[in-house]
Amino acid sequence: MSLKGKTAVITGSNSGIGLGVAQELARAGADVVINSFTDTPEDHRLAESIGKDHGVTVRYIQADMSKPDQCRALIEQAGACDILVNNAGIQHVAPIDEFPTEKWDAIIAINLSSAFHTTAAALPMMRKAGWGRIVNIASAHGLTASPFKSAYVAAKHGIVGLTKTTGLETAREAITCNAICPGYVLTPLVEAQIPDTAKKYDMTEEEAKQKVILERQPSKEFATVEQVGGTAVFLCSDAAAQITGTTISVDGGWTAL
Repeated sequence: MSLKGKTAVITGSNSGIGLGVAQELARAGADVVINSFTDTPEDHRLAESIGKDHGVTVRYIQADMSKPDQCRALIEQAGACDILVNNAGIQHVAPIDEFPTEKWDAIIAINLSSAFHTTAAALPMMRKAGWGRIVNIASAHGLTASPFKSAYVAAKHGIVGLTKTTGLETAREAITCNAICPGYVLTPLVEAQIPDTAKKYDMTEEEAKQKVILERQPSKEFATVEQVGGTAVFLCSDAAAQITGTTISVDGGWTAL
């Protein structure tokens, strides 16, 4: 389908899943705003490169998703927001009784609260345009849990709840809100962890992938950023107009267990 004439804002999108989603939305014809908390020449060159590759307008706007005013300012600076993809996220792993308070606060702010603030700023634009799509990047951890990831699991469960509420509040309008729940996705960050994981467990890299990293993913294959991006494009399509307030898992069967 073509998203020509639509503007998509993707938070946390200068790498990983967010960048993959930005690429696929641009490929489908949307003008795109990519974002992160940095503001380097490389960030702006990345935007130019995506635009050139797909023949669309791509801009980079710096905004710190841990700060409510900057979350809302991102949407305002975009000028239009037909498609909002809330992707920004961080992670920290520790037992609850040892979990640093500042890490908890940062994860909740960036992984959950930012989506509330961007959604609140984008909805009036979508209502004025008479059309909108909100895609929240949750996680398999939005539907199930793992030990030592209390803040991340709480935030992703919160994203699923926010998705349901937003879907209900916009159900009579041409606006939908859904969450994509990926399992392990082969991002540069994950790829970089494979050699260290293999070394830690005295395994080959393939064994580390199969037995450690993908232990809970029944397919024993990583999802790709292109697959997550393609799912986002589908959710923006007319075929998905009656899909709202729900989750779509891209997890190789993880949540079927």
